[in-house]
Amino acid sequence: MLRASVLGLVAALSVGLAACSTGPSSSSGLSAWSTTADRPYVEPSIKDWNSAHPDDQIKDNYFGTNDFKDKIRTAVSSDQAPTLVYNWGGGTLKSYVKAGLVRDLTSDLTSKTDWTQKIVPSVAQAGVVDGKTYAVPMSATAPVVLYFNKDVLKKAGVEAPQTWDELIASIPKFKAAGVAPISLGGGSKWPYLMWIEYLVDRIGGPEVFQNIVDNKPDAWSDPAVIKAGEMIRQLVDAGGFADGYASVSADTNADLALMVTGRAGMLLQGSWAYSGIKDIDPKFESDGKLGYTAFPAVDGGKGDPKSLAGNPSVYWSISAKATDAQAKKALDYITSDVWNDSYVKTMTDAGNIPPLTDAATKVKGDFATTLSGMVSEAPSFQQSWDLALSPAASAALWTQLDLLFGGTSTPKQFSDNMNKTLGK
Repeated sequence: MLRASVLGLVAALSVGLAACSTGPSSSSGLSAWSTTADRPYVEPSIKDWNSAHPDDQIKDNYFGTNDFKDKIRTAVSSDQAPTLVYNWGGGTLKSYVKAGLVRDLTSDLTSKTDWTQKIVPSVAQAGVVDGKTYAVPMSATAPVVLYFNKDVLKKAGVEAPQTWDELIASIPKFKAAGVAPISLGGGSKWPYLMWIEYLVDRIGGPEVFQNIVDNKPDAWSDPAVIKAGEMIRQLVDAGGFADGYASVSADTNADLALMVTGRAGMLLQGSWAYSGIKDIDPKFESDGKLGYTAFPAVDGGKGDPKSLAGNPSVYWSISAKATDAQAKKALDYITSDVWNDSYVKTMTDAGNIPPLTDAATKVKGDFATTLSGMVSEAPSFQQSWDLALSPAASAALWTQLDLLFGGTSTPKQFSDNMNKTLGK
């Protein structure tokens, strides 16, 4: 479900909003739209608020992810705009800010330090545009990690790779053991993204992608991007991925199944894959087969090996259409009921990781505890590129990555073609 929340924007709204119009439900006229993915903890939170604030009710509505994206695209700039605007930060948030559709919360949050200091700074950063805060985290965090099957690695005589050179050196050992080194769901295309964004970060640090986001001229031609493309081709050409990877579906968990069933040793995926692994083999973890580690370091790279990539969170913004009184109440709700004990418990009971500095003391299980520690220690948490980029650039990225991984485009051609999307 978390991964579904990061897929690109779809076609513009083709049906009216009358059926989903929130409209004022009380004198306050507060409203919130969210997706069904985050409903399990948003709905009880708003219910608690409404019980305690009979004169300031929040009318909540929930939609499937793609349906939501259709509807909010039109509603956010209309009189139907919800008071609380659910978004993924990044490129979408920047477009809202540019159009003046969401409020600057920077000064409003200066007196809420007890609340803001709960949140991991690298996660909060995705709600900041040009040094000002326009959105705050409201959902689970989902870093991408390297999973591995301990039994397969033992059979191949391989240790979990901590560097890129170790990863490359492990490939012939896996092959000699009769298994694929790495599972990859290339048929879904979006798993390609995780490889390049981590490599660019490890080679050049977070500044490289920030220059791309800032539309600096020829930013995609940074040496770190070119080098990352060359390393991807090195991995592909060495036979690092399972045969037929370009037709394996991540959306049906076929990539997970290859690792869990022992046909592949490793898999780069988000924390959302944990539940899918348990669905395939409920005893995989308890039998001691599940391993996970950070993406390998690159020798000589500028990036910190503790830095993460993935989905830092989903965010609440407050509509610029809201009155000052509505905005104040919306902020009161966020800073009192979001990340209170009940909200956090609902999230952790479901196995999710809140983006909080003390999350390791609240989550359940070794997996969540380890990943929450990784999040709190990460100097940088790079948002998935498909979210951070504009919709036009994101769409082009899928095409160019498919060509790069497939060998029909060179690293330089990849960069040249992506440079054409800057500013679009």
